[in-house]
Amino acid sequence: MPKNKKDRSRIDLRFLSGPRSRWAELKSLFHVGQQFFLGFRKLHFVGPCVTFFGSARFTPDHPYSVAARELARRVGRVGFTVMTGGGPGIMEAANRGAKDVGATSVGCNIALPHEQSANPFLDVSLTFDHFFVRKVLLLKYSVCFVVLPGGAGTLDELFETVTLIQTGKVKDFPIILYGKDYWAPMLEQLDRMVAAGTIGVKELSFVHVCDSIEEATEVLQQQLVRLWQEREGRGDVPAWWFLDQPIKGRTFRERKVDLKRDNGSLTKGQGRANP
Repeated sequence: MPKNKKDRSRIDLRFLSGPRSRWAELKSLFHVGQQFFLGFRKLHFVGPCVTFFGSARFTPDHPYSVAARELARRVGRVGFTVMTGGGPGIMEAANRGAKDVGATSVGCNIALPHEQSANPFLDVSLTFDHFFVRKVLLLKYSVCFVVLPGGAGTLDELFETVTLIQTGKVKDFPIILYGKDYWAPMLEQLDRMVAAGTIGVKELSFVHVCDSIEEATEVLQQQLVRLWQEREGRGDVPAWWFLDQPIKGRTFRERKVDLKRDNGSLTKGQGRANP
C-alpha cells in the first residue's frame, strides 16, 4: 500500500510569505528543481494519461465516485494510464477503477499540514510540496482531463488548464466536465463571459459537458481513439542513465492488444472488471 512518507512538520509554510534571506531562497529554488526532476523521472515512462479531477470528500458509494471508477475502468482497459491527485474521494475512485482492469494507476499527491495521504490504489505515487509543481506534472503527462464535481482545488485545476488551452500553451486537449447540474452555475457564468466578449465560443470548444457514464464514454471514445491513433508506435522505454525503475501495471504497448481486439471500444470487455 503506497504511503505518504512526507514529513509534514517540515513543510515550508514561508515560501510565499515574501522575500527571505538569499540562502533560504536559493535552497527553495534547488528544492523546486529537485521536485520537478523527481516528477520527470518517475512519470516519463507511464504512457499517455487520462487525468481525473474531483472532490476528495465524496465517499466511495457516492454517485460521482461510482461514475469516476467506471469511467477510469473504461479508459484504463483500452490502454491509457489513469492519473489523479492521489488522494481520497474522486481520486481514489478513479485509481481504483484503473486497478480493477490492470491499468497503470498514478497519483501526484500534495503535502498538506493536516490532511490528504496517498490512497491505496497507486502503482506510482509521488508527493509534492507545491501545488504549482503538481499541476504542471498533472498536465504535462495527460492527454485528456475528466473533471467531476469538486471544490476550490478542482476549479483551480480546471481553469488553469482552460487558460493554457485558450492562450495556446497546449493544444488538442479535451476536457470532459461531468455533472451538468453541479456545473450549471459555472456554465452560466461562462455564457456571460462569452456575451461580454471576455472569452470566445471557439475557445471553449474543447470542453465537453456530460451528464451520464454513457454520454461521457461516447465523448471519450471519440477523443481517445483519435489520440491513440496519433500516438501509435510512439513511446519510450526506461534507460539506466535516467535512473528509472519499471512501472507496475501493464504498459501502453502491452494494453494495445485490448484496443485492437475490441476495435477501440471503451465499452467492450467491461465484464472483466472487478466488482
